[in-house]
Amino acid sequence: MSGLTWPLADGRPEPSTITPTLDRVNDTVARLRHFLDTYRPPTPCLVVDVDTVVDRYTRLASAFAGYRVQYAVKANPHPAVLRALTAAGAAFDVASPGEIDLCLAAGAAPTSLSYGNTIKKPTDIARAFAAGVREYTVDARSDLDNLARLAPGAEVSVRLLVEDGPDSVTPFGHKFGCCAEDAVRLLVLASERGLDPVGVSFHVGSQQLDPEAWDVAVAEAAKVFTATAERGVPLRRLNVGGGFGLPYTGAAPSTETYAEAVTAAVRAHFPTVPELVCEPGRAVVAEAGLIRSEVVVVSRKRPTDPHRWVFLDVGRYNGLAETENEAIAYRIEAVGDQSSEDGPVIIAGPTCDGDDVLYQRTPYRLPLSLRAGDVVDLLDAGAYTASYSSVAFNGIEPLRTYCISEGRLISAE
Repeated sequence: MSGLTWPLADGRPEPSTITPTLDRVNDTVARLRHFLDTYRPPTPCLVVDVDTVVDRYTRLASAFAGYRVQYAVKANPHPAVLRALTAAGAAFDVASPGEIDLCLAAGAAPTSLSYGNTIKKPTDIARAFAAGVREYTVDARSDLDNLARLAPGAEVSVRLLVEDGPDSVTPFGHKFGCCAEDAVRLLVLASERGLDPVGVSFHVGSQQLDPEAWDVAVAEAAKVFTATAERGVPLRRLNVGGGFGLPYTGAAPSTETYAEAVTAAVRAHFPTVPELVCEPGRAVVAEAGLIRSEVVVVSRKRPTDPHRWVFLDVGRYNGLAETENEAIAYRIEAVGDQSSEDGPVIIAGPTCDGDDVLYQRTPYRLPLSLRAGDVVDLLDAGAYTASYSSVAFNGIEPLRTYCISEGRLISAE
């Protein structure tokens, strides 16, 4: 297709590294584009193919056989997505009472929800417990005290701080988790306070492209299991988080490669394999979505500048938050009849904020014939786009979302 754009630094990934195969991805894109070309909704908009969501979940659940697969709702909380995943048998990682309400409205059982956010108000805990949620994650004493008071008998995991190992594309830094010594103390205290200390969780960072990252974290978790058992508190559950990467514009390991690496790490560090949980978000919904955007302005800052500035009607504040620091580089394709000759561009969003520049260092090229009023597609955009969209910054409304199944519209918001 004309107008296909790949950042030059990475080039096209080898087909063997892409997950899923290019044919499956292209089938999804064809369905999304058929809907867009038929119904022509106003831009910018996100279209999500729910059948692809279910396909990716099913494939991941097959690769991680024996794991409880909890979809990270924050990646895309659209009701149609949640309904489809509920029907497919998914469990859910929720981060707020709002996400709990969305899952329950989609038909999910309260017992399928795990409250994984370690930052909770007492009122959040009380609402979750009243709704039937019985599994929580903590990394601080105050949160544990609130759980003991407001969610008596609840299952509790402690989140480990992951300090070593390779960085992910979008790391968490030191925001979540505690050191191993504190984890042991919290788990023992949970037992003393009448809670059910079930295990340990961790997350090696979003869009983690090195499967070996899990080995370091699993090894640390195994030490916590041993230490708590020595204190008379046996654990039974290990949550290895999510972070499984996708090939946006570069190579990424396959789902099967991630599963093999994580499982091998568990078997290497645990004498007896515990209950296993994983929490994918991006890997389930990213490839199911496409953002269509209108070109608002094409300009040069000076006549000698080799780069054109391409301003889109979607930017960092209405769907593309993950372009901060150019962390996620989406594939961008110009749609329609365009010249085969292209040139370098800087891509920016529509707001009056100077930080709303999407790609200035990452090299992109778009057709020289591109003009205001043309449209471009951002592929693999189903994760962390509409859910990160702000509430009317500069008066621009949040990103509209349309969900389709079997090529037909099933929901519009």
